[in-house]
Amino acid sequence: MLDKISKNLIEKVAGLHELPNGALSFRKNGKGELIRSTPSIVIEKKEDLSGINIFVKSTCQNEACHIPVVVSESGLFDVVYNDFYIEENAHVVIVAGCGVHSDTESGHNGIHTLHVGKNAHVEYIENHLATGKGKKQINPVTNIILEEGSHVVMKTTQLGGVSFSNRITNAKLKKSSILEVEEKILTDRFDVAKTNFKVDLIGENSKCKVVSKSVARDESEQIFKSNIVGKNMCFGHVECDGILLDRASIESCPKVSAKHNLASLSHEAAIGKIANDQIVKLMTLGLTEKEAEEKIIEGFLK
Repeated sequence: MLDKISKNLIEKVAGLHELPNGALSFRKNGKGELIRSTPSIVIEKKEDLSGINIFVKSTCQNEACHIPVVVSESGLFDVVYNDFYIEENAHVVIVAGCGVHSDTESGHNGIHTLHVGKNAHVEYIENHLATGKGKKQINPVTNIILEEGSHVVMKTTQLGGVSFSNRITNAKLKKSSILEVEEKILTDRFDVAKTNFKVDLIGENSKCKVVSKSVARDESEQIFKSNIVGKNMCFGHVECDGILLDRASIESCPKVSAKHNLASLSHEAAIGKIANDQIVKLMTLGLTEKEAEEKIIEGFLK
């Protein structure tokens, strides 16, 4: 089932050398290759759309669900709709890596919706990578509804090779729920990466923190936009840090909107180059200038 290209992509986007045991949905070139459920995580194919429904029961405690996607067919633009229904008090890790490899234009759009029950905890990991010649598009959409007391940690990484991406995240937080987002993006050549976060803090004592780190090289372009809207007594913060190299460009537009007098919202943005003294320090340890730059970028995006 796993050819050499698929193994390489899955290893890089999901940290897997083989398909894992446990709850799993493996999708390749627009088709579901394998679906496996467990007593606590039930995965079913959708009847009306391309994609799956994932039911995470309250008995799920620290169990992982892997849903890797591989596109290796030239000219294929795969679209999938996945819905997660997470019962109250469940604790689950969802790994949703996507890898695209072909020598012509191809891509993948994953539309994921997370319905997170009361007091549930979700760690959602989504890594994207593209290899091969030709333009590659990956346009993920993530919708998150957090019920009272729920907690979602969302970690997204665009590892490179993606010619164009438009990452959209929409979230609605109810009473005492928490959303933490960590985004890391690397672009080079003529890549274009767009990010758009919209978070509605609806419930009392809801909290959201968004942190984006990015590196733009060559003549690539990045556009980061976010809007955290406080509609109750709540806390929200967004920060975006970018390293700019060569002739690339980064546009950061963090926004906060208070619609309640007890909403506490803040934002910060910073864009700059690698400090020369950092390069010099590493070069004194025997690294070349290029190696020093790579080491600094690796540490920044770690």
